[in-house]
Amino acid sequence: MKNRTERAQELFDSGYNCAQAVFGAFCEELGIDLETAMRLMSSFGGGFGGLQEVCGAVSGMSAAAGLAFASSDPSDKNAKARHYALIRKMAKEFEEQNGSLICRELLAGLKGKPAPKDGRRPCSVFVRSAVQILEDELRSAQESKA
Repeated sequence: MKNRTERAQELFDSGYNCAQAVFGAFCEELGIDLETAMRLMSSFGGGFGGLQEVCGAVSGMSAAAGLAFASSDPSDKNAKARHYALIRKMAKEFEEQNGSLICRELLAGLKGKPAPKDGRRPCSVFVRSAVQILEDELRSAQESKA
């Protein structure tokens, strides 16, 4: 069985955008079939529809975290606050690892660097980073339950 990072990389390499690849690595275990997941996340690639705003990998990570951790009760303000704090924590970690959350800034940081030797699209580093951050949060949550 492939781990989530390998699954995300496989999805990304097959042509899915960064948001789809990250979310897709977690979707089935979070209760969403792959086709629905890919359609749901299709708008977030390229930093939100190609606008190069928030990195799609961060959007995919956040959406999967919503399924894994968020409450659906709109009156549970404490749950919302905890969830937002988790999203900020993960976003901060992504930014620390990669230098930004913003697609255009991430892409600018790749300019002048050699293309990946394995033939992968350059954003795969961001996909892998987002998957690892979410995996760490899921593992931590499981360990705290045990």
